[in-house]
Amino acid sequence: MIKKLQKEFITISIAAVVSVMVLLCVIVNVANFVSVNSKLNNTIEMISSNKGMMPDFNPPEKPKDDKGEKPDSRRFDNQFNEETPFSTRFFVLYYNGDGTLIRSDLDKIAAVTNSDTRKYLDIALEKGEGYGFTDGYKYKVTIQEDGSYSAIFLDDYREMSSAKTILFLSIAATVICSALICVLIVLFSKRAVKPVIESNKKQKQFITDASHELKTPITVISTSLSVLEMEVGKQKWIDKSKEQTEKLTELVNSLVTLSKTDEETPLNIREFNISDAVKEIADSFSDFSEQNGHKIETNIAPSIMYNGDEYSVRQLCSILIDNAVKYASEGTPIKFTLEKDKKGVVITSENECENVNTDELDKLFDRFYRADKSRSSQTGGFGIGLSIARSICQAHKGEIKAVCDNGRTVKFIAKLR
Repeated sequence: MIKKLQKEFITISIAAVVSVMVLLCVIVNVANFVSVNSKLNNTIEMISSNKGMMPDFNPPEKPKDDKGEKPDSRRFDNQFNEETPFSTRFFVLYYNGDGTLIRSDLDKIAAVTNSDTRKYLDIALEKGEGYGFTDGYKYKVTIQEDGSYSAIFLDDYREMSSAKTILFLSIAATVICSALICVLIVLFSKRAVKPVIESNKKQKQFITDASHELKTPITVISTSLSVLEMEVGKQKWIDKSKEQTEKLTELVNSLVTLSKTDEETPLNIREFNISDAVKEIADSFSDFSEQNGHKIETNIAPSIMYNGDEYSVRQLCSILIDNAVKYASEGTPIKFTLEKDKKGVVITSENECENVNTDELDKLFDRFYRADKSRSSQTGGFGIGLSIARSICQAHKGEIKAVCDNGRTVKFIAKLR
């Protein structure tokens, strides 16, 4: 259980950290792209509003203001300055709606010649009105007042190259930082769950100690009742006391078994004939089941070899059959099957049951939980058996679940890997 808790802590922590890192990377790059795209759009709009040319960034010197200072003529809208015309590469195509090129302005670009204009004209015609990206350029197609078209192609190589560099560096930083944090989480995970480990150890120790301490008085009481019965003869009060003493003994033994199972004691793994083992357990319960009005109908696949702990598997089968006998509707049969699975074996116990609450099927595997509390005193169960069954399945890297499709028949499916 502790290892499972530690794995869940590591998984959740790593998932949370990686999610935050990836989200941060996405936000940074989206924000950067939006900023770059906005700058490119503003530059194109500036050129478009100036009829396909760069505006004059060197206006006549302005007089001093009231404070005796000259206005700053180097900055315009905090984005463009006197160096903008020299760092901005663009060209403009003017054409009709039928694709006829009227003229081209290639003075501000060196990478495009007259022979290239047809290529970019086709791109503009295909796009229609609006913005677009193509082949290292951000462009905008605009309808002129006379019905003709203009297409401004702005060189975006520097801006997009910078954006790609930031993207690469941010991804690399995200991967490296996430990996480093994941390593730290794994290294310090044991310290994080240490309080739980200590609490769990104390709980197990308490159960073990209490069980051993209870065994002595229970044995003394049982012996005393037997001696008393020899002296005074059979009495119903003695019989009831002996019955409750047996229940206490069973409870103590179940608690010890459950505690040992939680300690993840190494299983005695070996290959054995699980078909024979399951059949033997089913046969041993046959008389007991018939005495309680239930016939066990088995369907056990023959000669299945399984690699696991034979004692635990036998205990699992005993728990499932015993549970079915206790809670099956009067006079109904119990179906018990074993079949081969792709990854292991599947053991199934099926019986009809009264007043099945399908919403609480998962709770059947909780400790001390009993679905039919009114029958708890009659069946003699403590709600521990199915919890032990789940621990056995988990120890064999499998699972167990309860299903009820028709609201009347309960089926326990145990998968062992």
